[in-house]
Amino acid sequence: MSLFGLGRNQRTFRPKKSAPSGSKGAQLRKHIDATLGSGNLREAVRLPPGEDLNEWLAVNTVDFFNQVNLLYGTLTEFCTPENCPTMTAGTSSVQVLTGDLSTKWQVPYCCIQYEYRWADGVQIKKPIEVSAPKYVEYLMDWIETQLDDESLFPQRLGAPFPTNFREVVKTIFKRLFRVYAHIYHSHFQKIVSLKEEAHLNTCFKHFILFTCEFGLIDKKELAPLQELIESIVVPY
Repeated sequence: MSLFGLGRNQRTFRPKKSAPSGSKGAQLRKHIDATLGSGNLREAVRLPPGEDLNEWLAVNTVDFFNQVNLLYGTLTEFCTPENCPTMTAGTSSVQVLTGDLSTKWQVPYCCIQYEYRWADGVQIKKPIEVSAPKYVEYLMDWIETQLDDESLFPQRLGAPFPTNFREVVKTIFKRLFRVYAHIYHSHFQKIVSLKEEAHLNTCFKHFILFTCEFGLIDKKELAPLQELIESIVVPY
């Protein structure tokens, strides 16, 4: 089983995406697999010596999309319009695993409830209130559109990345974080009952370390899980 495999049924919210084939995606993918296999997440997020930063951001963006896709796929029968009529995060206390994934802590993450409304700036220009599953559906559709756009994520070897590539990646990461925030605040006990909390925590730790390494999410956006994030980042 891979580091990020889930033990239940490994179903996904939607088909898994592949890294850009015309780039150094395959080579970088092997590097990621090797460093993740060592268990050193800090090493796994670092830009390999001599590699292009945009290539590294691109292949990891696809990976993190797939990870969130897999995690959320385990919750689709529980995260419903009836149970989650809005996309929120906050006002809950969640039990997480830290350190060697064997010590349990109760961490009160956030006393404020955050509500996320959807807008893509194209088809939906004014933010609208939608259920959590509809928000995630919109989000994953939007990310897939970005990943499939060769003017943003080039497939041909040597094709240049756009000047706004980093901003596109930052928006993707900001929105993927919202899925993590919703899972922790609204569905963590279900994750525990499915015995998948260690996988969730490892995936989130990897995501946050990468985010911090390259400054991809503004601090204010991380507020719903700030205490958990500090417990991840401070030891490094």
